[in-house]
Amino acid sequence: MQTATSPDAPHGVRQVEIGPERDGQRIDNALMTLLKGVPKSMIYRLLRTGQVRVNGKRAKPDTRLAAGDTLRIPPVRTAEKEVQKGPAPGLVSAITDSIIFEDKHFLAIDKPAGIASHGGSGVSHGAIELLRAARPNEHLELVHRLDRDTSGVLVFAKTRAGLTGLQAAIREGTVTKQYLCLMVGHPRKAKFSVNAPLQKSVLQGGERMVRVSDNGKPSLTFFQEMEQYPSARLMQATLGTGRTHQIRVHAAHVEHPLAGDPKYGDKEMNKKFKDLGLNRMFLHASHMSFELDGRAYSFSAPLPDDLKDFLDVLAVKGKRIRRLQEHLQEKARTDLK
Repeated sequence: MQTATSPDAPHGVRQVEIGPERDGQRIDNALMTLLKGVPKSMIYRLLRTGQVRVNGKRAKPDTRLAAGDTLRIPPVRTAEKEVQKGPAPGLVSAITDSIIFEDKHFLAIDKPAGIASHGGSGVSHGAIELLRAARPNEHLELVHRLDRDTSGVLVFAKTRAGLTGLQAAIREGTVTKQYLCLMVGHPRKAKFSVNAPLQKSVLQGGERMVRVSDNGKPSLTFFQEMEQYPSARLMQATLGTGRTHQIRVHAAHVEHPLAGDPKYGDKEMNKKFKDLGLNRMFLHASHMSFELDGRAYSFSAPLPDDLKDFLDVLAVKGKRIRRLQEHLQEKARTDLK
């Protein structure tokens, strides 16, 4: 993509020629990349008021760009301030060290917990911004997302064909996505599914919440037991659909929420698990596979050390806690007699 400013354009206005890597991309998504750090609300305001134009004409948020189009971008000071603030070198190194696969179409990482998929909502730099800082001359797009506290496989596209192809496969349900999670308590079955529609809402403070609702979108998760622990089960969760917070809400819906989940979890159990060393939500994107243009892709990320160490502690100390709880319960029953 080439950028040029015409001599008669107002000061600061950019005239951007669209290259093949953005052919077919929605204009709102393109602007979020080109105007890094600018709030979504401002981007949509620029579109709504006609300040952003394609080939001289006003554009709607869902307008698709084509190679060779001329995109008019007005001056946005907020974007300039954000661009000047680079990420910490340590974060850039951490994200580049997490790369597990790369070819001409895709780059996959084993995302560390604590790093968001992208910037925004108080986060200066997410995984996509860190990778772009490490590789300023490469085109990289985020294909899907993981919650900030969720570790594991996260895939980026290096080409427009890779981005649209994989996103289409995700929409069509032909991508396999599996997670490892620790569910509180003991589900009655070792293998079961949760088929419950989910509805997303935004609270007054901007926080996203998801709940089971008949008015929600169809949502399906398959759970399978992997290991047994005192007061918990390590489960593999395979997505039948890909809704926001799907595994977390479905787990809570069957009354076995994820250990350490601050939003949908059991506060009392979360405190006990924290005392044993669990400092985040126990959810890890362990596997993702798909086929594209005749080639099979398969990415896997092992359970990270912090979660493995917690399971080791839980296996030993969890038994002691359970025996103590059983003793206290028996004593209470005896005192009542």
